[in-house]
Amino acid sequence: MFIQWRDVRGRTSAFETVLKAQKGTQVMNSNRGVRKGGGALPKAISLALLAAIAALSAIQPIEAAPNVVLWDSSSAFGNTVDVADRADWKLVPPDLLTLEADPPKASSDPGYYGREYSFKGDAVVENRSLAALFLSAKGRVVIYSKDDGALTNGASQLHAGLGRKLLEFVPLQKKTQPTRISRLEILRNVTDEVALEVFFSGTGSTDVSAVFAFGKTEIVEIKPAENMKGISLLGSIEYGVVPGFIGDDLIFNGAGDPSARTLCIPAENVFLGLLKGEDNEVVMTWPKGKQQMRLQLGNEQPGKRLIESIDFDNDGQSFYLAALRAPGIWHKEILTPSYLEKVVATKWKRPFPAKWQTQLNEAGVNTTFAFRESQGHVWRGVPGSYEYPVWFNEDYASYHLTKKVPPKGESLIYFLEGQDTPLSVSTPVDIMKATLGRQMCDPILDLAGRKLRTHHRRAGASVHRACTCGYTEAIQAIFEAGDEVAQKEFIKGALDDMIYFVQRHVDRINEYRSFSDDLIKFLRAKGSSSPELKVYVDSLEQIAQQIAQEYSVQQENMKSMEFAADLTQQTMALTSRRDPNNLKAYMELLKTWRAMGGAQDYIVAQCHVITRKLSQEAGYGCVNQAKSASLAQEIRARCKQCLRNPDGYEIWANY
Repeated sequence: MFIQWRDVRGRTSAFETVLKAQKGTQVMNSNRGVRKGGGALPKAISLALLAAIAALSAIQPIEAAPNVVLWDSSSAFGNTVDVADRADWKLVPPDLLTLEADPPKASSDPGYYGREYSFKGDAVVENRSLAALFLSAKGRVVIYSKDDGALTNGASQLHAGLGRKLLEFVPLQKKTQPTRISRLEILRNVTDEVALEVFFSGTGSTDVSAVFAFGKTEIVEIKPAENMKGISLLGSIEYGVVPGFIGDDLIFNGAGDPSARTLCIPAENVFLGLLKGEDNEVVMTWPKGKQQMRLQLGNEQPGKRLIESIDFDNDGQSFYLAALRAPGIWHKEILTPSYLEKVVATKWKRPFPAKWQTQLNEAGVNTTFAFRESQGHVWRGVPGSYEYPVWFNEDYASYHLTKKVPPKGESLIYFLEGQDTPLSVSTPVDIMKATLGRQMCDPILDLAGRKLRTHHRRAGASVHRACTCGYTEAIQAIFEAGDEVAQKEFIKGALDDMIYFVQRHVDRINEYRSFSDDLIKFLRAKGSSSPELKVYVDSLEQIAQQIAQEYSVQQENMKSMEFAADLTQQTMALTSRRDPNNLKAYMELLKTWRAMGGAQDYIVAQCHVITRKLSQEAGYGCVNQAKSASLAQEIRARCKQCLRNPDGYEIWANY
């Protein structure tokens, strides 16, 4: 029987009421004949109490029980698992002394304490979000994702099935040999937590073990013993995502080189696996260390190969898994040529509010776009102005793709962070914070680094559109009104603000140039010391050199700070006296101001695009070589550091 001591509103449950009544009855029975004032409790009162209990139970049904439970299947599962047949399953009680013939006597005798439980069948751990089957004959731990509310409507719901099979766990060194679970030890079994140490045995090899800990959420902690050098998670994964909260995510699947069977992935503390069917995903997190991750690809299937396993060298540390489930929790949209230059309303509907995002091709680079709540336009330094490509219309995803952001390949829709997300829904970022802690998550999420640098010298006290176009437009209105003399001080302040804006642009461009120079030196040193990496680092060096090349092409158009100071003097000279020719003269200066600012805008945007491309290619280009994957982490970290606090002309404000 499942019990729950108190529901979320703090209301006493029916079972608690019954339990209290039963306890009171026991006390009454034990003191029969010694109640204050004389004789035993009248039989009529006892019958009335029982009737009241029965009536209460009928009105207020027993609620679904502990947050996590441990079962004994009574007989080991075979090659196939019939989770619908639970007739012989036995609940493993938190207090094993209740299994004794005389529980009160056992609980009063310390000689009974420390009793171990011996499973007659296989262990099953279950909570409201997931279930885990420990298959002794196969040597696998199988994790299922439960349907929403599967444990919330009473004990009878527990017999409706375990949900969708997600992943199978097996020690990496025993992945290719017959393996069995030889022993299973209960470390903790209470209503809020179950922890099991599981021992895996294989022919001709020593046993290895891992501790599996389950709580009331969708998170499972797995701590392999020191002699378990790695683990393998087997499943049907369509896409693997390495989140990059500054820059763009890396997205992997089996559609690349058909001869490749293994993809070496830059391990960056969090990984998102999107499972076949678009209704399930798994979040995997791990602390800092020397972990390595490889994705094993399956055989060719119609349309695409799946990722059949995640092989993970855990560096002797725990890692965490979380199963997230909802209809359409992720979605793949094929972008056909018919999407070009028109609004396309899809049939995919977001299952809940969140910061949904996708990647599209902009200026030849995969670019992250967050879905907006309505249509609109945007301006970017390289492609210019165009209609923002993705938004929601009554929760359905809509696209408007153009030549600047063309329909190309696939658009993968998924979420990492919340945005008006219900409390009942966990996001991958929530899982990160819960498993790794905020102190470790802070540099990964890097909220401070995602803040745009300001162009405003005086905060919001001056022209709000802080750019050469905005300032020159504001000054133009004064000259057109013939107020340049009266508004001399305003013009001077606006010019000082514009010089500040230009200086900030120049500083940002110099940051990119310095980053490129340092990275090229680093790559050349790596190529010299590790010849096997030379092809990889040479390809990245060619991308890094594009920053200097773009700067060289636009250097004359960008001018200098001395040139900007001279423009300021010429503009201020027009405010000394009113003259019918002032407007014409200013309009010539306006063109020069904007030509200089436009060139700077372009270079800032190009440097940003090149650095993002460099980060992406470092992550994608390492997949065929494990040593390259380790190097990719260092290169991507350098790119991330440079991309922090972007200029507003570099990337979207939802960075």
